[in-house]
Amino acid sequence: MSDAHKLSGTVIAAHGRHYLADAGGEKLQCVTRGKKTNVAVGDVVHLMKTSDNQAVIERIADRTTLLYRSDQYKSKLLAANISRLFIVVATEPGFADDLVSRSLVAAEAAGIEAHIILNKVDVVATLARARERAGLYGSLGYPIHEVSATAHPEHAVQTLTPLLAGQSSIFIGQSGMGKSSLINLLVPDADIAVREISEALDTGKHTTTFTRLYWLADGASIIDSPGFQEFGLYHLSEGMLERAFVEFKPYLGGCKYYNCRHLQEPQCAVLEAVAAGKIARYRHELYGQLLHESAQTLY
Repeated sequence: MSDAHKLSGTVIAAHGRHYLADAGGEKLQCVTRGKKTNVAVGDVVHLMKTSDNQAVIERIADRTTLLYRSDQYKSKLLAANISRLFIVVATEPGFADDLVSRSLVAAEAAGIEAHIILNKVDVVATLARARERAGLYGSLGYPIHEVSATAHPEHAVQTLTPLLAGQSSIFIGQSGMGKSSLINLLVPDADIAVREISEALDTGKHTTTFTRLYWLADGASIIDSPGFQEFGLYHLSEGMLERAFVEFKPYLGGCKYYNCRHLQEPQCAVLEAVAAGKIARYRHELYGQLLHESAQTLY
């Protein structure tokens, strides 16, 4: 085919092995060559157009970042080329510390700046407890932004819009945290875009099961990832893991043994910091769990 059929675009939605790319405002249904499905929403891709609204992904451009989760057998790409991760938690229903911590570890390992949004702060009965729990991450240096998407939508928009400017962001969170409400506030016409994407990808009514990217002003973007209950990090090596726990950093290199795993070794600076209350015990326990998982990897 001639060069006229060669385009580059950004992947704005993924559902199974079907992708939708935006090539200069033109939406194209895309597939990969062969069975490889290593394409993520946010990827810049080189395309070969095959018909009016269809194309084949020839190549993925180099990525600045890649956020993904993995279990024992396979990995699941969440988004590419993102600069900020927003984890949405809420005063109710309760959020899982394990999921938040894993998401933060994934962001650190991928070189992505992480923020936490505490939603539904109008629910006074559970606010103090939620604040205390979110504050554990604030004490590690992660910014916490308090909003209420339904009770104070204007304040939520004013709080979050400046944080999105000039960034490629992804929003993740368990179901029930109000992530969709926030996206709808920040992206006018989000529901229309979802309908268009659903039709283009022929996903029927399952609009919550695919990841999609929305453009904001000035080239910024938000990626909305479906809610999930687990965040496996089987792909992270020991070295990556110890560096992904930000509170470990002052103590790395201070252990007696250069190959210390910070689990039960004598004269371990990290374990001493845990015993002294300088590192939260539940975070160290998660580190141990993640080390165990990374040793199980089969792929």
